[in-house]
Amino acid sequence: MTLLANPTLRLFIGAALISLSPIWVRLVDVAPSTSGFYRVLFGSAALAVYLIATRRQLHLSQRAWWLAIAAAIFLTFDLWFWHRSINYIGPGLATLLANFQVFIMMIAGIVFLKQMPSPVQLLAVPLALLGLALIIGFDWSALPEDYTLGVVFGLLTALMYAAYLLTLRAVRKTSAFRVLTREMAVISVFCAVMMAMTVLAEGESLAISTYEDLGWLVAYGVLSHCMGWLFIASSLSEVSTVEAGLALLLQPTLSFFWEVLFFDRAMTAIELVGAGIALAAIYLGSRPSSKQI
Repeated sequence: MTLLANPTLRLFIGAALISLSPIWVRLVDVAPSTSGFYRVLFGSAALAVYLIATRRQLHLSQRAWWLAIAAAIFLTFDLWFWHRSINYIGPGLATLLANFQVFIMMIAGIVFLKQMPSPVQLLAVPLALLGLALIIGFDWSALPEDYTLGVVFGLLTALMYAAYLLTLRAVRKTSAFRVLTREMAVISVFCAVMMAMTVLAEGESLAISTYEDLGWLVAYGVLSHCMGWLFIASSLSEVSTVEAGLALLLQPTLSFFWEVLFFDRAMTAIELVGAGIALAAIYLGSRPSSKQI
């Protein structure tokens, strides 16, 4: 329990749990938006069961309700833009652009929260993104002629991702509890409703064809969405925006290792160097000596 009192550790645990998200998505035979819907649906169900079992009531302030709804909207748009960015420019470049959230978080911290990054953090941010670029790789020559729209969607993903994180930070400040079970339950329910509308508007099916798919989707919702984001949300108001943005770059970095481990993905020397650079940069930007005064 003493270790979990450390907000940086909670942030890293949350990032590690959500890094499993691409693994769950790859294991199931449903459309990406459908898996996103079940992610938040099963996540909200797990939170609801916990709240009922512990007899905890919502009792949220009006401000907390509005912030939770706003967070759900930002998360829905984040997923919507990201999936379309992937369609235009592929998962590699789309993932890299989505993680430009770290720059948006840094700028928001400077402008709105008066959090000046340290020199080490200013170095760590572009270094971590360089490492991520080496991991995921992409070939500009292979991009279609209309790739510009995919880049725009990727950058909008980063904007929505950062907005979601900043809103979660504000939600955390309205709560008297370290673990935001009530707030995350509300966010997840609203997001599930909007994701269901998205799936139906896209003409996709909500059907789950096998019990195996059901099991993976439940794991996706409970482990990655419910537990992962509870760890992250509980730490956001206790760390700087730069540290939060850097720590979440751990997600795509670890996803690379999960692919190598679970799917026998071939690993090149460049990718291994990139992973090393990204992990070193995240460590440098998050250690106590690198934080703002």
